[in-house]
Amino acid sequence: MQDLINDSFFSILAAGFFVGVVVGLTGMGGGALMTPALIFLGVGDAATVVTADLTAAAVYKTGGALVHRREGSPNMQLAKWLILGSVPMALLGPHLVDWFTDPADLDSTLKLCIGFALLLAAATYALRLYINLRRVRRGHEVDDNPRIRPLPTLLVGALGGLLVGITSVGSGSVIMIALLMLYPGLAAVRLVGTDLVQAVPLVLAAAISNIALHGLDWSLLIPLVIGSVPGTLIGSKIAPRVPQSVIRRGIVIVLTMSGVALLDKAGWAPLGAGDDDTHPMLVAGVGLLMLVVVPLVWGVLRKQQGLPMFGSPTVAELERDPYSAGHERHTPHGSP
Repeated sequence: MQDLINDSFFSILAAGFFVGVVVGLTGMGGGALMTPALIFLGVGDAATVVTADLTAAAVYKTGGALVHRREGSPNMQLAKWLILGSVPMALLGPHLVDWFTDPADLDSTLKLCIGFALLLAAATYALRLYINLRRVRRGHEVDDNPRIRPLPTLLVGALGGLLVGITSVGSGSVIMIALLMLYPGLAAVRLVGTDLVQAVPLVLAAAISNIALHGLDWSLLIPLVIGSVPGTLIGSKIAPRVPQSVIRRGIVIVLTMSGVALLDKAGWAPLGAGDDDTHPMLVAGVGLLMLVVVPLVWGVLRKQQGLPMFGSPTVAELERDPYSAGHERHTPHGSP
C-alpha cells in the first residue's frame, strides 16, 4: 500500500477528479483532457500515461454505456459496424508505433501523436457545433433508424480505433463528428448513446494492447480511478446549474493550447527543440488569441446562418439538439 501512495498520488487523484467533473459536466471524452494533464504533471512517460488513462476510461465509460443501453438510446447496428472497425485497429495501433519507432524516440513520438490528436479533437468539436448550428437553423428530418452504410462506418471505426490505440484521444470527438456527417438525421440522444456503447470495447481493446506492450502502473491507475469516478458523478449532478457554453468553449481553447504545448515539448521542428527548449509564452499567446478570436468567429458563423451573433441557440442547446424533439422537422425561434 505504501508503494501505491507516493509523492504523486494526490496530484494524480486531483487531476482525475477535476477531469472527471468536466467529463460529467459536458459528456466529452476524458482522454483529450486527462492524457495531457498527466503528462504535464510529470507522473510518467507518455506510454505509461496513455495506458493508465485507457484502463481508467474502460472503467468509467462502462457505466455510461449501460445506462444508455438500458434506456434503448443507442443504435446497436451502427455500434456493431463501428466496433468491427475500431477494435482490431485499437489492438494494432500501439504495436505499429512500437514496430516503426526507435525505443529511445518512443516518448517524443507519442507526444507528437497526442499533440496532433488534441488539435484534431479541438477542430472536430468546433466543426460539430457548426454542423449542429446549421441543423438547428435549417431544420432536419430525424431518423432514429437510418440505413446503415457499412463500409464508411467501418472506416470511421478503424480511424477512431487507430487514434485511440496510439494516443487515448478521439473515441468521442473524432468518431462523433464522423457519425454526424454520415447520419445527419440521427437524434442527439441516439448519437451519444451509440458513441458510448462502441467506445467501451474500443477503449478496452486499446488498454489491453497498451498493457501488453508497456505494462500497467498501478500507482498511476488507482488514484486516477479514485479521483475520476466521483468527479464524473458530481459533474453530472451539477451540470444543469452550470453555464455549459463557457465550459465548452473553454475546452476547445484548452485542447488547442495542450496540443501546441505537447508538440513544443516533443521538439516538433516548427515550434521547439524538446524538453530543454520549450516556449511557454507561445502557448500562452495561442490561448489568448483563441480567447479573443473564437467568440468572434462563432458570432460571424451565426450571422451567416441568419442568427444574431450572440444568444439563443446557445452552445449547450446545440449540443442537446432540442429542436429535434418530437421527431419532426422543426424551425428555430426567429426563423422565417
